[in-house]
Amino acid sequence: MARLGVNIDHVATVRQARMGTEPDPVHAAVLAELGGADGITVHLREDRRHIQDRDLKLLRETVKTSLNLEMSASEEIICIALDVRPNMATIVPERREELTTEGGLDVRLNRDRIADCVRKLKDGGIYVSLFINPDLDQVKEAHKVDADAVEIHTGAYANARTVEVWRHEKEKISEACRLAHKFGLKVNAGHGLNYQNVRQIVSIKEISELNIGHSIVSRAVLVGMERAVREMKQLLSK
Repeated sequence: MARLGVNIDHVATVRQARMGTEPDPVHAAVLAELGGADGITVHLREDRRHIQDRDLKLLRETVKTSLNLEMSASEEIICIALDVRPNMATIVPERREELTTEGGLDVRLNRDRIADCVRKLKDGGIYVSLFINPDLDQVKEAHKVDADAVEIHTGAYANARTVEVWRHEKEKISEACRLAHKFGLKVNAGHGLNYQNVRQIVSIKEISELNIGHSIVSRAVLVGMERAVREMKQLLSK
């Protein structure tokens, strides 16, 4: 069964809407773990639009499972990661004007910069994953820069509006997962997954972990974080 990493960024998004103190993403992480989360994921963006430095430091002290830091390859964030030392760092592309991460890293185009980031993080004892599109060339590049893992971007699959597109995107994900596994990379996946579309993705045997955020937080608004996480875990177990 694939592990479940719960992204709690949007708990912080609600807090930052009023620039107040609640809801606290640290409290949300505790409840997510009580609900069965295998890990907690946060994205410390350069513009600090949701997760703040304070959140990351407290999460490092309180998360009992595994802390995954999504991050850009900027020197500022690399230094923070080396100081906080999350269990895993997932390097993602980042644009200031985007609402959410819009696609995977172009590892080929940015090979030197990403390789340098991977090296610095691994030298600091941090396990490193690259967030990439389900593209075989990007998988090969991730292997070349010595990443430990890849997280396959599932956004195009999640947004598919026809059966033909859905099948095509799922097959691309499957092929990328198989190649990554062949290279010895740990395989994670995420973006846009919800309670309706996660079943087909979790059936891909090479996937070790799914990172899901918006859907779980949205469900938690209605039923609570523990129950929302528990319901997703049940789907992964099936």
